[in-house]
Amino acid sequence: MPDSALADRVLTAGAVDEVTALVRAGRFAEALPALTRLRDSGLGRRDEVRATVAAIECRLARGDLREVVALGDLLAPYADAGAEAGTDAGADADVAAFALHARGEVAAALGEVDRALERFTAAGAVLASLPRPPEPVHLQHVLEVPWRAGAALALVRTGRVREGADLAREHLAVAEASGPPYAVAIALRTLATADSGAHRTDLLRRARATLAAGEGAERLAAQLDTDLAGLLILTPATADPQEALALLRGAEAYAGSQELRPLRERVRRLLDRLGEGPRRVRSEAFAALTASERRVASLAAGGLTNRQIAAELVVTVKAVEWHLSHVYRKLGITSRTRLAGTLGAPA
Repeated sequence: MPDSALADRVLTAGAVDEVTALVRAGRFAEALPALTRLRDSGLGRRDEVRATVAAIECRLARGDLREVVALGDLLAPYADAGAEAGTDAGADADVAAFALHARGEVAAALGEVDRALERFTAAGAVLASLPRPPEPVHLQHVLEVPWRAGAALALVRTGRVREGADLAREHLAVAEASGPPYAVAIALRTLATADSGAHRTDLLRRARATLAAGEGAERLAAQLDTDLAGLLILTPATADPQEALALLRGAEAYAGSQELRPLRERVRRLLDRLGEGPRRVRSEAFAALTASERRVASLAAGGLTNRQIAAELVVTVKAVEWHLSHVYRKLGITSRTRLAGTLGAPA
């Protein structure tokens, strides 16, 4: 569904579920406008928290830490109430758990690992106060409050590697018992990160296969591909530069299309280790061009001849040639054949 259509009907029942599904699918360009409308539409307590949590995930993916901190602060009252109530959180337990887990993600992004671990653990304690909820809500907890995964990674970052790996295995068991492929793939990725064993490559390949069997989740797929490429590059026993390059190019294109700066920068560091240059995201390449040059470059990259471009823009062929010469110089290329690749994926 186009983002404008979803944004126009954010007040309908189930809108939060639709938008969080977009976020899980990695379609942030569609999700963000709808989330803005959702959060301004007078949602109930539970949906307001879930929409804010989804917005945090989007902003974390894009590296917008200032916005992430502000959104995390909005969740503080819900998280603090749940943490204080502990096992007495009652009916508000899942709301508090959503908020605590998201605030844990914020703390982890800021490098506050001990605080992140405390919040993830608190989210788990609050959820444990509930009997197993009805299946749709239980699956939502598995998907949206994977507190064990966050806590496992925080433990590893604090040097408690064995505890982290054990908790990652526990999380995988929970996901496999009751979660969809998306949740299982996240759990496998978490274990591959937390466990330093030689089977990490196998875990990532299994995660990719699991994800392929379920619904689309482009960001998670790109993260898995980047993780696997890193292992293929950095581990002599598994070194495979060609497979790694193919994985990275796919992740690079996706990260550029959704403007996910942290993932794009990580991909570029790995490409540099392979001796490969990054491909520009179209917005980056276009920033160097004038408006007229952008129009000409777009049409030329789309396969139009100079005469066709001139007819489309109602200018002379010489004007098109003049603009293209400036485009080539600014982009550091020498011919039309490299134009589409240099412009990169649409952003």
